[in-house]
Amino acid sequence: MSTSIDDLLGSGEEPTGQAERPSGGRARGLLRTVLVTAAVVAVILVVLRAVGLRVPIWIVVAGVLAVLAVRRVTAALSPPPPPRAGARVPAGEEPGTWNWSARDALRTAINGWERPLDWCTDNRERFTERVLPRLGELADERLRQRHGVTRESDPARARALLGEPLWTFLGTPARRPPSPRDLAAIVAELEKL
Repeated sequence: MSTSIDDLLGSGEEPTGQAERPSGGRARGLLRTVLVTAAVVAVILVVLRAVGLRVPIWIVVAGVLAVLAVRRVTAALSPPPPPRAGARVPAGEEPGTWNWSARDALRTAINGWERPLDWCTDNRERFTERVLPRLGELADERLRQRHGVTRESDPARARALLGEPLWTFLGTPARRPPSPRDLAAIVAELEKL
């Protein structure tokens, strides 16, 4: 049975942003915003009048609403806080929901490949400097684990195991970065090792 990377990373469930609010949640939030705005505007107007400045109320209201909007947007875009060092991990079964904001090793590993591949789509030098050595390390590791050799320790046997196309690809810099289809074929060859 073969499984592709899409099968491993795909999921039938879509991430849900936030739990649905009960009815009245939006009205409660709007009322809270109005009350906070009114309180802040009142304080600002009192301070401005005490200093001797007269500013139209609509300018102060617009400024306070702008600050509150920026605060809400930055709060929504900020990453989740890191877990505490001494936090206890719950034991037992998983709850069945996926924490989409968590940073896991698989996502980190995928990003480690995704970024360099994206950077080198049109740049041969970047591909040769960044991606080709990683593919060579991957091939060496597969050869070491499965056959007890590396390209450096036993080049003749490694060449026979890799096959001529893969050996040539890993040994000589390409004139252009491979297409996604070519790269998929290379990865398939590496997986056969």
